[in-house]
Amino acid sequence: MKTAIYKLQITALACMLAITSAFAQVASHAPTQAQPATVANAAPATWASPSVSPMMQITNKPVVRVNGAELTDRDLLREMITIFPYARQHNGFPKGEEAKIRMGAMKMIEFEELVYQEAERRGMTIPPAKLQRAYSDFRTQFPDEQLFNEYLKSEMQGSKQVLRKEIRRSLLIEALLKQEVGDKSKVRLAEARAFYDKNPNPFRYGEKLAIQTISIMPSDKATDAVKKDARKRAEEACGKAKATKSYQDFGLLAEKISEDDFHVNMGDHHSVDADKLPPEIIKAAKAMQPGEVSDLIQLGSFYTCFRLDAHMPAGKFTFAQVKDKLLQNMQREKSEKLRAALDKKLRQNAKVEEL
Repeated sequence: MKTAIYKLQITALACMLAITSAFAQVASHAPTQAQPATVANAAPATWASPSVSPMMQITNKPVVRVNGAELTDRDLLREMITIFPYARQHNGFPKGEEAKIRMGAMKMIEFEELVYQEAERRGMTIPPAKLQRAYSDFRTQFPDEQLFNEYLKSEMQGSKQVLRKEIRRSLLIEALLKQEVGDKSKVRLAEARAFYDKNPNPFRYGEKLAIQTISIMPSDKATDAVKKDARKRAEEACGKAKATKSYQDFGLLAEKISEDDFHVNMGDHHSVDADKLPPEIIKAAKAMQPGEVSDLIQLGSFYTCFRLDAHMPAGKFTFAQVKDKLLQNMQREKSEKLRAALDKKLRQNAKVEEL
């Protein structure tokens, strides 16, 4: 989950782009007629749209009440843009995803309001120095006073005090989440090792082959004469392939005479799971050494020969190889469970009214 401060920063960036774009449009003799407050207005001057998505309109109309505290369409849109940051460029959200994005954003602003109210109920505080530092860091996003004041006007009722309250609210949300989720979701190395030892299957990998192919591929409906000619060409191709001495030599030959889709990439299939290859190729590969070229193999109506570049037997990743990723995944899973449990707990006695 993105931090509350991060979401304020995303909104500030979108607003700043909107303001600078508006200045550019006026300077380039664009219409000066007043426009509705919308993130879509942040589009570059070179981009135009005949209409503005209704979802991008801001009316400050309440969309939900959480224990009596009202959250507006501005709060909802901020969260939706956090989920889909490209809404500004696209003048809205993907039609097939908009409802899902809106639902997710609604649940998130409800959750954060519940967290904020819980932090206040517990009497949690933000040291003045930390609040001032966060305010100063936020202010430095804006290159000049004019853009900062425009942001205050459009997003914070023209008030620095309102901005400070928003930053304090964000810091309180982060503080409680750190206490209830972040600190409790840490995974010790011993826990990760125990999981690795008790669950070996996720860390196993199957046999793999790295091969290059040269194939001659007549149609299934080809005449006997065509098939006979294809067989002859395939035998000649395989003979030439066996005469190659390197990956490069085989690859150049494949690009020249092979008829399969891999000829454009020097016949290279890269690393392939053995169970995804025809059994005839697996059988041949088991009797070969890397660098060798197989005899001609018939697969249905097709003919192929291959160069074995590498044969990697099945095995298991060591703990050292997966440790970092495993710790990250375990911590993320633990964090998601703790956050879901916190959300459920806070909603038990809360009154949440979506309007």
